[in-house]
Amino acid sequence: MARIDGGFVNAHTHLYSGLAPLGLPPLDPPPCGFIEILERRWWILDRAMDHDILRAAARFYVANALLAGTTVLVDHHESPTSIEGSLDVIADACQDLGIRAVVCYGVTERNRGEEEALAGLEENRRFIEENQRPLVRGALGLHASFTLGDASIRRAGDLARRLRVPIHVHVAEDVADVEDAKQRGYDGPLERLLALDALVPGSILAHGVHLRKTNVQIDLGNVYAWIVQNPRSNEANAVGYARVLGLSDRVALGTDGFPSNMHDELDALRRIAMKEDEVSPDLIVQSRCEASTRLAFESFGACKNDFVEWEEAPGNRAPRSVIIAGREVVRDGELVSGNFQSIREEAERAAARLWKRMQSIGDKP
Repeated sequence: MARIDGGFVNAHTHLYSGLAPLGLPPLDPPPCGFIEILERRWWILDRAMDHDILRAAARFYVANALLAGTTVLVDHHESPTSIEGSLDVIADACQDLGIRAVVCYGVTERNRGEEEALAGLEENRRFIEENQRPLVRGALGLHASFTLGDASIRRAGDLARRLRVPIHVHVAEDVADVEDAKQRGYDGPLERLLALDALVPGSILAHGVHLRKTNVQIDLGNVYAWIVQNPRSNEANAVGYARVLGLSDRVALGTDGFPSNMHDELDALRRIAMKEDEVSPDLIVQSRCEASTRLAFESFGACKNDFVEWEEAPGNRAPRSVIIAGREVVRDGELVSGNFQSIREEAERAAARLWKRMQSIGDKP
């Protein structure tokens, strides 16, 4: 017996981390805390990115997403040493393999100050104005407020309004983000973004673990923003559980760079919600799926001609067929919009090169 629906929406992820399942070396000694995870792992990985590695990572991530029944990805990208043109690399992978995507570059000052932020803003602007791919939309990305000065945040809001696109930003993922905002004279990172007029309607705020009740009930409602919960990532990084997000119906679900198997993400959400003694974990799961679909509709309309056929058999979670915008991309459980074996082999070669580049960078600034 088969079931047909519109497929999954992954409302926040990082395609540049697509090679991580292919042997990302462990950190020795293990990192202590969220900021050290960023500094010793992900901020080195993104600096080691070039366009060839990024292309392989994006194609491998997209291929696996399609094979898991994901039809929409909302990506947040960073590659500080190869900013210009990076969004085209990601967008080409998405368009070629046939997945809908919203892409942005995460503006930051953490490596080269305002010069780096301006380059990131320019990449967002260039892509949004030039992109003509039917399956891809652009947003304006910010890494997180704790890696940005006030001027850069304000510029991002001004540019987003001029381009009429949403902001996509990490907010209150860890308590360090809250503490940084307070040290700068704000009540928190969300209050800082609001004070600097950086959030436009439809903006996407990833994580929100340490937001306050008033942030979720009032502040975000006033700007009509989305929050995206990322259970597996939040658990892996030990940043806490976002119980406060239950106060809003505009909370979608993402993987934050984990593979885009949304069945696994929903399982994690249900399991963690039960552990946290939530009243109705199943209703939370349902709410996240519904919000993710509504978020996608804001970018793509009704996502017409998107169909995923699932074979309803015990233990079977792989889709039998995936059709996006009328194009069949998965047939009989196999990728048909690309050669999966070639995509994986390219990814394995790129991963080996990426690990070497990361090792050479080490902790150098």
